[in-house]
Amino acid sequence: MSLRISTTALPAAMQALESLDGVLRKGRDASETMGVDETVLLNWRIAPDMHPFLAQVRFATEIPARAFSRLAGAPLPEFGEDETSFPDLIARNARARDIITGLDPDALDADPETVIEVPMGELTVSLPRAAFAAFWVLPNLQFHVSAAYLILRGLGVDLGKRDYLAGLITYLGERRP
Repeated sequence: MSLRISTTALPAAMQALESLDGVLRKGRDASETMGVDETVLLNWRIAPDMHPFLAQVRFATEIPARAFSRLAGAPLPEFGEDETSFPDLIARNARARDIITGLDPDALDADPETVIEVPMGELTVSLPRAAFAAFWVLPNLQFHVSAAYLILRGLGVDLGKRDYLAGLITYLGERRP
């Protein structure tokens, strides 16, 4: 029995995006309660050579939405880069989740070992569909969600591991506020 993308990678991606939603909402609320202009938070970086918070969220939403669409044989969604506020980013994240949940599970799971060509910047990488989900999509998503989380956490936003693992709360019988 082979693992199915729709029952392994997809739920992991949705958990990460659900966690990102909570991080974004806490960032929005902290901006207001701390009296800090949200553009300060949105443009903050962990290190000078890393992308700012805004870009981390853009990558975290666009990568899985486009990648899973590619795997499902659906049209690749277009995302702009015109978000300038937490509400904009929350809406972008909701759109990415809607795109992913709207994909056909059978199409996602079709031919997991079939090699696909994936453009990645200046490169084109050839890898099996299941490997693309497991070794490119999920690590990139987790990296960018983690970076966004760490930027806000480093700025004093009240975030903890529980916020990062928000999807697990469903299995613990608790609800996120």
